[in-house]
Amino acid sequence: MIEIPSPYLLFLGDVSNPLDAKTAMGLRDWRPEGCVGQYRLPGCAVDLGLPNMSFSEAVAAGANSVVIGVAPSGGALKAEWVAVLAEAIRSGLSLVSGLHRKLSEESELVEAAAASGQQLIDIRVPPASISIATGRQRSGKRLLMVGTDCCVGKKYSALSLHKALQERGIAATFRATGQTGILIAGGGIPMDAVVSDFLSGAAETLTPDSASDHWDVIEGQGSLFHPAYAAVTLGLLHGSQPDAMVLCHGSGRTVIDEYEDYPVPDLRECVTQYEQAARVTNRQSSIVGISLNTQGLSDTDALSACRDASTLTGLPCVDPMRHTLDSILDALP
Repeated sequence: MIEIPSPYLLFLGDVSNPLDAKTAMGLRDWRPEGCVGQYRLPGCAVDLGLPNMSFSEAVAAGANSVVIGVAPSGGALKAEWVAVLAEAIRSGLSLVSGLHRKLSEESELVEAAAASGQQLIDIRVPPASISIATGRQRSGKRLLMVGTDCCVGKKYSALSLHKALQERGIAATFRATGQTGILIAGGGIPMDAVVSDFLSGAAETLTPDSASDHWDVIEGQGSLFHPAYAAVTLGLLHGSQPDAMVLCHGSGRTVIDEYEDYPVPDLRECVTQYEQAARVTNRQSSIVGISLNTQGLSDTDALSACRDASTLTGLPCVDPMRHTLDSILDALP
């Protein structure tokens, strides 16, 4: 478990792509009680709908930390952000980051924290000791989110399904596998920070033996079809040994985000390939439903898009942020 000084101010930097702000959006949507406002640099095109605050205003509003709410490709901490974040520390705020570039690697931030007594908290740090995968079949049940691409709603789908299972009175635990999920849940393993030989072992550690009627609802990472991030997807898939999977897709997305030479495969092909890969470690694994991110569509068009995906795949399809999840829950083994 990770202790984050709350409440917090969400740092958006100067990002222009909303997909880069998924950490801030996830905290706003799933931990709104902890968010006092947002900090935006000139040129920032993302607006969370939270109050714009300076660091001193955030402190006056009760904030105890600044969370870097953006995750650009490669997980880099922009050089021009460092001086601004040092100012936040000197204002009396701890600093929290889920980027690959560690806060502890930035001398200006380390000096500011030492002088002010504030914390530097890096989320994207795996446990110190992870064993290689055993392949042993574990007790309990596991539901894994998989995707046609990155940033299609795997985390939101997992959180929504976890909530829906609990509302049915079914024992379930949300298992976070990325920095935003870890911030929301308070614990987990950042799978994309694990050395590749130990990815499946990390997934086994994250989803241990449990009661026969207990579900681990596992946040997915990457996509089998992503030219950069497919490896983390496969490691998580093999180690978690899912009994069931939900395929997450962004409505209207036809190419991999930021990789326009790579088309998103037909949904039926995605189902086939995920099931084939999953059955390496769980021969009974199958995709039980489609989670469709219909952001930007009207309610009528969203329902139509879900019906089309269901007709195409023969699987129940819903947008978990708009529709009831009963059809997917009813399909669980």
